[in-house]
Amino acid sequence: MKKTFLLLCLVFSTVSFSQSIVGKWKSIDEQTKKAESIIEVYQENGKFYGKIIKILDPANKNAICDQCKGKNKNKPIEGLVIINGLTKDGDEWSGGKVLDPKNGKKYKCYITLKDKNTMKLRGYIGFSVFGRTAYWYRVIE
Repeated sequence: MKKTFLLLCLVFSTVSFSQSIVGKWKSIDEQTKKAESIIEVYQENGKFYGKIIKILDPANKNAICDQCKGKNKNKPIEGLVIINGLTKDGDEWSGGKVLDPKNGKKYKCYITLKDKNTMKLRGYIGFSVFGRTAYWYRVIE
């Protein structure tokens, strides 16, 4: 009985852990379909955040967020926190914002996992029907 219980606990913890957005993700440019950057999603004080930790195109390595407003204005895109304040609600992470460093605009967003290695990020204004979806892929190291 104890072995069965321990096995069930182990399986449950593995399933729960694999269903997390925490980790490194590769973003893909929607137009060129090329890998664009690596974003590290992390949890801090019960909320989830995402930071661009690496720009993959050497030509854009020193790009700055010239379209951003406020504290992010003219900051390097590499190192920029682009996902702010998401909370987990069932199978969805929501209630926060995503920054598009290409245009400097912030959008409401939510994240779901299509599978353990594919993230669906939906950014929108007002209602989620008025938005854009991006898919990010887990970086397996």
